[in-house]
Amino acid sequence: MIKLGQKARDKITGFTGIVIGKIDYLFGCNQYGLTPEIDKDGKTGETQWFDDGRIVVLGRGILPKEVRSKKNGGPNRDRPRA
Repeated sequence: MIKLGQKARDKITGFTGIVIGKIDYLFGCNQYGLTPEIDKDGKTGETQWFDDGRIVVLGRGILPKEVRSKKNGGPNRDRPRA
């Protein structure tokens, strides 16, 4: 079972990151968004979305309660794009 906050990897591309979101589509194609770590230049990479069957959980990562704030909201730069 894939949970938000876990560290994970895409089986096909090797892309690694923290699971920050989940999308449940009407027709059963469920996806998870992986956000990579900061690169060597200190830049944040874009979140990439993968079908659930492509995801391998690597470890605990971070618990959602460790990053939750009292006030949620604002623009979401990590949303899926068409």
